[in-house]
Amino acid sequence: MINMETVISAAAGRQKADTLFVNAKVVNVFTGEIIEQSVAVKDGYICGFGNSSAKYEFEAGQKYKESKGSLKQCKCTSERRGSNQDYYDALEIVDLQGMYIAPGFIDAHVHIESSMVTPAQFARGVVVHGTTTIIADPHEIANVMGIEGVDYMIRSAHGQPVNILFAMPSCVPATSMETSGAILDASSIFPLLNHDRIVALAEMMNYPGVIFTDPDVMAKLKAAGKAGKTVDGHAPGVTGRDLCAYAAAGIYSDHECTTAKEALEKMRLGIHIMVRQGTCAKNLDAVLPAINDHTWQQMMWCTDDRHPHEILAQGHVDQIVRRAIQSGLDPVRAIQMATINCARYFGIRDVGAIAPGRRADMVVFKDLHKLIIEKVFVKGVLVAQDGVLNQDIAISSRTEKAPKIMNIDLNRVDFSIPCPDKNSKVWVIKIIPDQVVTEGVVMDVPERDGLAVCDTDRDILKIAVIERYSGKTGMSTGFVTGLGLLKGAIASTVAHDSHNIIVAGTNDEDMVCAVKSLQQMGGGFAVACRKEVLASLALPVAGLMSIESLEQVNDSMDKVIRAAKSLGSQLPDPFMTLGFLALPVIPSLKITDKGLVDVEKFEIVGLFA
Repeated sequence: MINMETVISAAAGRQKADTLFVNAKVVNVFTGEIIEQSVAVKDGYICGFGNSSAKYEFEAGQKYKESKGSLKQCKCTSERRGSNQDYYDALEIVDLQGMYIAPGFIDAHVHIESSMVTPAQFARGVVVHGTTTIIADPHEIANVMGIEGVDYMIRSAHGQPVNILFAMPSCVPATSMETSGAILDASSIFPLLNHDRIVALAEMMNYPGVIFTDPDVMAKLKAAGKAGKTVDGHAPGVTGRDLCAYAAAGIYSDHECTTAKEALEKMRLGIHIMVRQGTCAKNLDAVLPAINDHTWQQMMWCTDDRHPHEILAQGHVDQIVRRAIQSGLDPVRAIQMATINCARYFGIRDVGAIAPGRRADMVVFKDLHKLIIEKVFVKGVLVAQDGVLNQDIAISSRTEKAPKIMNIDLNRVDFSIPCPDKNSKVWVIKIIPDQVVTEGVVMDVPERDGLAVCDTDRDILKIAVIERYSGKTGMSTGFVTGLGLLKGAIASTVAHDSHNIIVAGTNDEDMVCAVKSLQQMGGGFAVACRKEVLASLALPVAGLMSIESLEQVNDSMDKVIRAAKSLGSQLPDPFMTLGFLALPVIPSLKITDKGLVDVEKFEIVGLFA
């Protein structure tokens, strides 16, 4: 928290600032100007601005920091031009040599769990790209562990180089057609809504529940209102009167827009648009035409889900800003959408701008149009330079322990499917490449010894979901086409949204082998063939996250993807595709531990047609 007395005293010139950043081009996100001035910092917060033309001479005894980060022992005699209002005295001077300095970037909506690393490792991975604040929705771990999972994420956020704030999950579980590890009703979430790190009620995916005033949904919305929290939305394709009803509930954001037309309709109702550019869904190009002189203040950037390889290879929010600029958006406007717009929407008053009383979270870069982050300061301290974390700063290395959730009995796992006759037809989940939606198709399946079996010649594989929470090991089996395996099996505990075990393969033995590997690791990804594990990635934190770094997880993920492809799959990431086949809120045919789900009818359906 800000030490208001000392910051005010430094701002008024009664105390020396800790650090003075000189020769800077400051991006002012309030007015859209770029102003050549110095920036003074006290106790980690901005305290004021000075004249950029002030001159400084240095003698032995006082610290002076060059832009490269090296230190010289000098004394600041500060020969300055102008009145005493034009400059600040400071213990340390940082010369930015004419570079731009802007507020640190904010990710308006992200699921840390999708990066497959803990909050600590995620923070280290994104801060080097200039992200200094994130609004995280711990929806994934909440489905596994409930309030305990949310509490784990909050505890893990302490002492990190990124200001990690949270939105309280609103839809756990997403439906009643699957078994989740927890149920969060209104009474469960109310106590945490007043936590100082929780700034919103997270994406309200149950838009039918809003429109038809479901009592539990209404209770959650009212609880958020009573706690003074913003309510985030999730309403893909909702339009007309239904959208009016959704907005009337006080839900004022949406990150699911896939067209400019959709974005404009929602903004006309007062809904703020989070333009999403993640790994699974990329909407920037489609929504960009909706950004204009009248709408930009109602828009911000978010990643939603971004996997390790994309963070490491492309960046984070900085990559979205760069892409928007390359597509013709004014650079300052792109920065405003990455900073002050998000801060204002969530009512976070100490971030989002370089201004007195705000955290000194700042990014430094040379070229406004290319915007490559060279330095990142968090509360005035250099935490990263040229894409590398500053090893000299103290960052919490504490890893909060979350229990393993892998409560299954392998003796009860049975993938056999009794076949009524030799000419049986079954409903098969058809994968659509590069999409999370699927189709339901009817196909003939081979019969052997009274059992329905796979047919690799026609790419018909078995798929199953195994409940991993209660110990009852409830499960369902079915068939999938489009995965492309010619042999072996793959399995995962990342299976949206309830994250039970999902496994697909060409034969029962390899499917059992892959599931056994998951059980031994406490969750993760596994590839098996001829009853041997070819590759695996352990995700022991709730079966969703590793305690290793982004780089290590990325290396392991590359290995399991290569192993899956060696079995015949042509998909770019077979595990990403597999993980969404259990999501019963995305059309049209999916599978959960309770059976095949016809999403359009919103009901469990039989396997045999």
